[in-house]
Amino acid sequence: MFEFKLPALGADMDEGTLLEWKVKPGEAVHKGQVVAVVDTSKAAIDIEIWQDGTVQTLRVEAGDKVPVGAVLATLTAPGETAPPAAARRQRISPAARQKAQALGLDLSALKGSGADGVVTLADVERAAAPAGAEKAVAPPVPAPSPPPAADRQLETRRAIAAAMSRANREIPHYYLLQTIPMTRAQQWLEHENAGRPITERLLMAVLQLKAVALALKKYPEFSGVYQDDQFTPAAAVHIGVAISLRQGGLIAPALHDVAAKPLALLMQELADLVKRCRAGSLRSSEMTDACVTVTNLGDQGVEAVLGVIYPPQVALVGFGRLAVRPWVQDGKVCALPLLTATLAADHRASDGHQGALFLAELRELLQQPQTLADTIAPAANQEESNP
Repeated sequence: MFEFKLPALGADMDEGTLLEWKVKPGEAVHKGQVVAVVDTSKAAIDIEIWQDGTVQTLRVEAGDKVPVGAVLATLTAPGETAPPAAARRQRISPAARQKAQALGLDLSALKGSGADGVVTLADVERAAAPAGAEKAVAPPVPAPSPPPAADRQLETRRAIAAAMSRANREIPHYYLLQTIPMTRAQQWLEHENAGRPITERLLMAVLQLKAVALALKKYPEFSGVYQDDQFTPAAAVHIGVAISLRQGGLIAPALHDVAAKPLALLMQELADLVKRCRAGSLRSSEMTDACVTVTNLGDQGVEAVLGVIYPPQVALVGFGRLAVRPWVQDGKVCALPLLTATLAADHRASDGHQGALFLAELRELLQQPQTLADTIAPAANQEESNP
């Protein structure tokens, strides 16, 4: 028997509201399957499970607000026999438990009508009704829905503020900048896209993401998390992509195994990620797996980005706008398309010397676009990608 708990879907998440169960007691589930939908301060997230098993009990019901780490369900592993029903402890939803305690009701005397015998809020209210009172048929309880856009925006701003305040308190940031000539990358991209349908053309952002991923393979001290007073390097390069939400705020879901994928596939996955992010349809693995964040504000006219690291990550890479500016090349002043790349890094995991080497590697990679198209680093296995 094992427990399925609510994961932390980001450093700024303390609790979530269960919107929907995708499974029921007695149903077999497999690793990677979406089993529930949970509403957070930023979006409604599909929650995946990372172990095969059979659902035995659902501990919470739709509409319940539960803290991170709370047990959502219990399951048996493949080949395991469930304990007899008499040996199972009473199951009661958090909202029902709180109401029963407030009314002074004996929890052991309550009979559950929910899934697999869970005591629901309606069960508590029926038990608290005066004796002999006429029993009205309760109308069906509508399925909970995400909060209105205005409330969501307020919650999102609060969550971002909490995470960034924590980052500024805990992380000793240092910043480095690198100017990168982009003539070769720009020319290669134009030539590559000339032979592609409009729907399959590559964006400069994909070259940047691939270059960051390959540079991180060489300098892994910028890819990982700092927790429990130690740095743990990531097994694979899952890049959090900063995406602006229509209702305001930012979210940075992960693109998985960026170093191991060709540019065309990355372009497809990036477009899909942005679309689903703005539609509020993300998976829990996309909210938890990022080992570094990349933000690009070039299309907003920004020349350089000095970002705040998203804990527990240890680095953030920023890209400004691609602009034609004076540049000295071969002893002559000429006009070239230039890009400013920045690194915000955690001094507990690296120092400025390593940061300078990382940016130099990033600069070289972006000036060799064919290398980005040809190089496919080995992919991490599924166990490493989804701990």
